[in-house]
Amino acid sequence: NIIISISRVLGCSLVLSVQAFYSASDDVVELNPSNFNREVIQSDSLWLIEFYAPWCGHCQNLTPDWKKAATALKGIVKIGAVDADQHKSLGGQYGVRGFPTIKIFGANKNKPEEYQGGRSSQAIVDGAMNALRSLVKERLSGKSGGSGYSKQSGGGGGSKNDVVELTDDNFNKMVLESDDVWLVEFFAPWCGHCKNLEPEWAAAASAVKEQTKGKVRLGAVDATVHQVVSGRYGIRGFPTIKIFRKGEEPEDYQGGRSRGDIIERALDLYSDNAAPPELVEILSEDIMKKTCEDSQLCIIAVLPHILDTGASGRNDYLDVMMKNAEKYKKKMWGWLWTEAGAQMELEASLGIGGFGYPAMAAINTRKMKFALLRGSFSEKGINEFLRELSVGRGSTATFGGGSMPKIHTVEAWDGKDGQLPEEEDYDLSDVDLDDDLEKDEL
Repeated sequence: NIIISISRVLGCSLVLSVQAFYSASDDVVELNPSNFNREVIQSDSLWLIEFYAPWCGHCQNLTPDWKKAATALKGIVKIGAVDADQHKSLGGQYGVRGFPTIKIFGANKNKPEEYQGGRSSQAIVDGAMNALRSLVKERLSGKSGGSGYSKQSGGGGGSKNDVVELTDDNFNKMVLESDDVWLVEFFAPWCGHCKNLEPEWAAAASAVKEQTKGKVRLGAVDATVHQVVSGRYGIRGFPTIKIFRKGEEPEDYQGGRSRGDIIERALDLYSDNAAPPELVEILSEDIMKKTCEDSQLCIIAVLPHILDTGASGRNDYLDVMMKNAEKYKKKMWGWLWTEAGAQMELEASLGIGGFGYPAMAAINTRKMKFALLRGSFSEKGINEFLRELSVGRGSTATFGGGSMPKIHTVEAWDGKDGQLPEEEDYDLSDVDLDDDLEKDEL
C-alpha cells in the first residue's frame, strides 16, 4: 500500500509538472476567463498571448523561449499564456483551433492579430517590438485610442451598436420573422446584475456577429418599458436571456454570463442551424482564393481521373467528403476538390502529383502550411485526420517557395462518365501496302 501510495503521489506530481508550463516566478502572465478582461481587454498595454494545450509537443518546445521573451520584454510588452485546453471558451472566443496559437492584442483588443513570426525568443521579441512600433505610430497619427475597447459599453471590448435594441414595435419583425438565431436579454436599467452583464453582452455581440457572419444575433429588451413583449414571455427576473429560433418555442439560456460562455453557446447554435459548407470544384484561381482566404483551413481533395472511376465512383468520394464537411461545419473550413492532372502545380507543391489518388491536404494559406492525409480516403480515415488537425497534433510542412502555386482555369465536371477522345479515321483503301513495302526494301 505504501508503494502504491508513493506511485500515486509521483504520478500526480508528474501530471502537475507537465501541466504547469508557467509559475509565479516567471514573467509570463497566466490568463483565464476570470482575469482576462481585467488584465488584457481593459489594459493599455500591448500583449502577446500564447494559447496552448498541456499535451501539445510544440507548446512544450515553445515554453523556454516564451519565458525568455517575457523576461526580455518585461515592462515593455506584456507576455501572457492561456491553457486553451482547460479554458475552451476563451480560446473559442478568439478562433483558436490549433496549438500553440499566438495572438497580438494591440490597439483594438476585440480584434487581435495573428502572430506570424518565428518561435525563437529573439524572433518573438522582434515581432513584439515591430507590433509596438506600429501601435505607437498609430497613436501619433491619432488613429488609435488607448486600450481599444468601447467606452460606451463600459470597457467590455465590444460595441453597443452590435447589440440590437428590441422593442414592442419591432420584436416580431426583427426576431420572430427572422431566419437568424437570436439571443435576447430582457433587462431592467436599475438591475445590478444587468449592469454587470452589459459589457460581456456587448463584447459577445461583436464577436458573434463577426464569427457567424450575422447569422446569430444578440438583442436586448428594456422590460420596464416594453412590457407587452416581456409579458408575453413571462419575464419575472432580470436579466433573463432567451433563445429564439424561427418556428420554434423560445428556449431559456442556461449558460454562464461571461462573454466566453455566451460566444461558445452562440457558436453552438450557429453550428446546429448552419447548412453544411459547399464542396467546390477548383475551376479558377478566384475560386481557390475566395474559399481559402475566408477560412482558417482549406480541405482539398485530388480525385482520380473520371475515366478511372466513372461518375458513380467520383460521387462516392464526394459523398465521403460531404459527410465530414457536415461533421466539422462548426469550424467554418473551406472544402475544395479537383481532378488528378487538372492542377499539376498544386499537386506538385503538396507532394502528391502523379500518383496516390485519391489524396487530401489541409492548407493554411495565411501561414503557407499544409498537412497531408496519410490514412485511408474514407469517412473514418478523413475524420481521424481532421480531428488530429483540429487539436494541433497534425504534422505540417511549408509550401515550396513560400507562396501558393499557380491555379489553372478549367471546365467544370458535367456530372457524367468520362469518354475517351475520339480517334480520327484514316481511309487506307487506295494504298497498296505490298507495293510500298517492296519499294522500301529496294
